[in-house]
Amino acid sequence: MTRLGLVFLGMVLLFLYTPILVLMAMGFNASPLYELPFEFSTRWYSDLMGNESLLTAGFNSIVLALITSVLATAIGTLAALALSRRHFRGRSLLQLLLLPPIAIPWLITGTAMLIFFFWTGIGRGMHALVIGHVALAVPYVVLVVGTGLQTVRADLEEAAMSLGSTPIHAFFAITLPLLFPSILGAALFAFAVSLDQFVVSYFLSSPGYVTLPVQIYSAIRKGFTPEINAISTLLLLGSMTVILIFARFARPGAPK
Repeated sequence: MTRLGLVFLGMVLLFLYTPILVLMAMGFNASPLYELPFEFSTRWYSDLMGNESLLTAGFNSIVLALITSVLATAIGTLAALALSRRHFRGRSLLQLLLLPPIAIPWLITGTAMLIFFFWTGIGRGMHALVIGHVALAVPYVVLVVGTGLQTVRADLEEAAMSLGSTPIHAFFAITLPLLFPSILGAALFAFAVSLDQFVVSYFLSSPGYVTLPVQIYSAIRKGFTPEINAISTLLLLGSMTVILIFARFARPGAPK
């Protein structure tokens, strides 16, 4: 990589991470108006412990993201296996249809889901959010797991079955362990997609059940407070910890 390329990469990383670092730093600033000079304080974290609306919304987002991650990973992994290992009519069309949900703006997707859910009687609320988030996350899981399947040799299962193993046992004993890093990565991707989702959550959430992005948006309209910096920092540190643990033990891209 040339020196110019390194400088450009450094500028991109600086552009991406500087706002995040400022957000985290201002969560420890005593001033409610982000005034300088900086005065260290944990006041906003203490206030956050008494902010029931933000804590409840954060808890809702985490629970929703966990449910979405489990369901989307299970559905997407099965779909990826079917698309990769089975040949059937319409297979190419199904693979092609995975791309539009990723490319279509979420504003259009959220509007379409809201209209469809009211037309079918599903309505709004947690159940609608689960369906909407899973539908958004499944294409990502299929793509990630499908890419991982390309590195797993199908003849290993065939060799195991030729030695007396059943297809199910061969899958769980051979393919699944080799595919586990891709499945775990897809689960984390689905978790991140759900946790970060605002537009669809805004359309499908009910007054009694809102997620953190929707609650932050509502709070900003009334007046931004550093308590939002505090809870954002906690979620950011938690997400980064999970990603680093995954990168440390799964070692994506390492030779198997």
